[in-house]
Amino acid sequence: MSDAAQPTAAEVRAAAEAVKAALDRHLAAVERRTGDDDTAVYEAFNALAAAAEEYDELLYDRYDEVTPFEIPGADDALPPYAGPEEPHALSLLIRRDYAVVEPQRLFAQARRVAKLDGEADTTAGTSARAGVSPLAALGVLFGEYEPDEIASRHKEFGLEEGDSTLWVTAAEELPEPGEWLNAPFDHADPERIVCRFDVSSVFDEDEDEDEAGAGAGADHAEARGDDRRAARGDEEGREEDGLAAAANSS
Repeated sequence: MSDAAQPTAAEVRAAAEAVKAALDRHLAAVERRTGDDDTAVYEAFNALAAAAEEYDELLYDRYDEVTPFEIPGADDALPPYAGPEEPHALSLLIRRDYAVVEPQRLFAQARRVAKLDGEADTTAGTSARAGVSPLAALGVLFGEYEPDEIASRHKEFGLEEGDSTLWVTAAEELPEPGEWLNAPFDHADPERIVCRFDVSSVFDEDEDEDEAGAGAGADHAEARGDDRRAARGDEEGREEDGLAAAANSS
């Protein structure tokens, strides 16, 4: 950043004062709260987070220093809910990523499935293609097994798990049969998410910074009614990082 664009010392000091005032307002709201879902506490929390983030950015731009606080960003929380309060239908949107790490194991499993499905000729047709073509092998396996079984047995199929996510979204009513089949994920709306559940090794890295020995494939969760805790990485909810979300699937 050029010197001309840098914030002034007075602007940094004003941002620090804003954080202090936001801390006071947050504590006052907590002291007066009427329950776990008190909107005043929620609003004070968001104001404190915004003030702290502003201060952190100005401090860095001016002095090349940072604060020790973890500031929740837009990616850490669900957008405001805009779905029905009493949904009469729901959709599950799932995405699971895999790396093909052992192609020969993938081919062998696909050939076995094709043979069990009744193809006698092993030199031509589906069985032969499944033994040499990754696309054919994947088609055979995913046509035979449910996605949950693939997930639980992925190593048998020569696959390695990547990130995965699940969204539970609310709707007023079920779509008409066949309505969305040509573009099943085009209308996935984050504002209709009731809860989401993410699994990623990136959460392991976050935990490793706090304590050694975090397990693989940590979870991250967000659910309506607990946005404040999910957004700030609440210590109780963060280790489980638990219930939440989803995005496209097969």
